[in-house]
Amino acid sequence: MRQGLLAIIQGAGLAVFLVCFLPACSATESADEQELEMTMKEHGNDMPVASPMVAHEPARPVSGAAVVYTTVDGKEIHGWLARPDDAAGALPALIVIHEWWGLNDNIRRVAERLAGEGYVALAVDLHQGNTAATPKDAMLMGRVLSENKDVALVNLKDAVAYLKTDVGAARIGVIGWCQGGRWSMLTALNNAADIDATVIYYGRVTDDKAELEVLDMPVLGIFAGDDFIVPPKMVYRFAASMADLKKELEFYMYRDASHAFSNPSGTGYNAEAAEDAWEHTTEFLARNLQGAAE
Repeated sequence: MRQGLLAIIQGAGLAVFLVCFLPACSATESADEQELEMTMKEHGNDMPVASPMVAHEPARPVSGAAVVYTTVDGKEIHGWLARPDDAAGALPALIVIHEWWGLNDNIRRVAERLAGEGYVALAVDLHQGNTAATPKDAMLMGRVLSENKDVALVNLKDAVAYLKTDVGAARIGVIGWCQGGRWSMLTALNNAADIDATVIYYGRVTDDKAELEVLDMPVLGIFAGDDFIVPPKMVYRFAASMADLKKELEFYMYRDASHAFSNPSGTGYNAEAAEDAWEHTTEFLARNLQGAAE
């Protein structure tokens, strides 16, 4: 039997609860330091090796290259920009946010896989050129990131501006995994007028209605039922607040999957859950970025 799944889709004040078992169908905020410690405890033996997610070839030929999209204290910050080789005219764009390991080759490959779905994908770098080889390194980088939140928010705002000005994207989405999932949420909260679709892979979310009120774009959440870092109760509180605010939220809770089950880097990959989540992700992005542009 495939992964048990709880899917919840809501919008405009309407919530539809779909409880199912595959294959029949597929269907406040903790302190940064506490999150880092929980992540370290959960993934202390993990390594930033390429997961099977990276092995999938893009749906069409793509090309990627390093680009400078912002600076921090005069230092150029390089992202990885990927686009389909057969692109004609302007395409919708995606900001792709790495896990705590940093902008490594695995994230670059996933940006290219997303580009193959018909996007210009910019994999950003919140760790300013640093990548981690061990969980301890990743935790130290995460601590620096949390202590310099304002710098990271400017980094992401500049990524939005780069995609608008240099790439000419009319519509922009954002997606991230783990730590990147949290920053995907923060990108949407801090750039609500410029983000047209948000995807959160088991990133920490908030139930603070005053914060969530600004979200006018559709949001997709991918979460794990066996997750001590972003526990289901946190997700359900978030979903309840979104429903009260009549925000458009679609989320999937993979009840038997663990945190990081679909990461580009790491050893916790769960093929059934990850592949199903990818299908929901690509459909959601196409519906809200490509379909809306037609």
